[in-house]
Amino acid sequence: MVQEGENGAGSESLIAPRRLPNPCLESPQRMDLHRELLFNQRIGKNVLNQKSELEKALSKHKEKQILNQMREQQHKDAPELERALTERARRLEQAEQTTEEVEPGTNPTLQEIRARLRHAAPPAHTPAASAH
Repeated sequence: MVQEGENGAGSESLIAPRRLPNPCLESPQRMDLHRELLFNQRIGKNVLNQKSELEKALSKHKEKQILNQMREQQHKDAPELERALTERARRLEQAEQTTEEVEPGTNPTLQEIRARLRHAAPPAHTPAASAH
């Protein structure tokens, strides 16, 4: 058996194993990034800017409130004519959306006319009813 302290004739000819250098681990950019990530983790800073579901919902709710406040402010500042025009434009857009939702093969005006005719038509007389 060969012990570590002995210098035998066979031990001089052997090459001592060494770890190969990893250029990725030794790069200064990687070291800086790793140091910064560790520092941010220690101080509790969220680097990835991830929010919990509650925080996301809260921010969305706040955005909606701000948007509604801006609309109300514009609505108050706008003259009466502009308000009427925007209201009419909004109604027209809604009407267009409802017509798009109707089946493409049917004509909505034709359906309206048929509905009016059904309501306006006199009740049909049956022969049994007229005999009495």
